[in-house]
Amino acid sequence: MDLFDIILRYAVLPVGGFVWALHTKVQSHATEIAVMRSQVDAGKDAHDRELRDMKKTIDAIFAKLDSIEAALRK
Repeated sequence: MDLFDIILRYAVLPVGGFVWALHTKVQSHATEIAVMRSQVDAGKDAHDRELRDMKKTIDAIFAKLDSIEAALRK
């Protein structure tokens, strides 16, 4: 029984504690990475939406300028 107690106290429990601490740390990192990815995706979506809106606005401006030019040529 003494050998079992020594093995449990100095080998199994420290290794188990280390594995548990490592698992906890990895899970927190995985959560942080998921949050960061969602923030990056949200930023990309907002950027893409702004670019589409700017393209629509520029197209509308050019269409208006084309209609003004056509009216002036008449």
